[in-house]
Amino acid sequence: MGNKRFPLFVDLAGRRAVVVGGGTVGLRRGEVLRRFGAEVTVISPTLAGSAEGIRHVARRYEDGDLAGAFLAVAATDVPAVNAAVGREARRLGIFFNRSDDPADCDFFFPAVCEGGGMVAGLAGDGSDHKKTARTAEAIRKVLKESEDGT
Repeated sequence: MGNKRFPLFVDLAGRRAVVVGGGTVGLRRGEVLRRFGAEVTVISPTLAGSAEGIRHVARRYEDGDLAGAFLAVAATDVPAVNAAVGREARRLGIFFNRSDDPADCDFFFPAVCEGGGMVAGLAGDGSDHKKTARTAEAIRKVLKESEDGT
């Protein structure tokens, strides 16, 4: 069993979040952060899809790109780039998530479940992703029922 993770709910409104990597994982994480009020910048030469409400810097990551950020996400397919983002984040005291190496993360993206004026985040221990997804769907159903008043 992996380490237990403390659920920390943070107000991201107006806080800068930098996502390095414009693939499907990076865009999905950027979109979640944007939905919760973060001012998201994605740094990537290209994007895998649309990034509505997200600032795109169309180039490769450079040291210094995390200045002023509250949190950073490294989601490229190049481990050396992801590690470099992590080094800068730690040097600046910025919360860091790395899509390809959970052991190098300061925070984790939960399965986000919303409804009925509530938000739940579910994170497994990493041993059974399908179980986590099934459980998140069950929570979403309960929250939807709460929203509908049933």
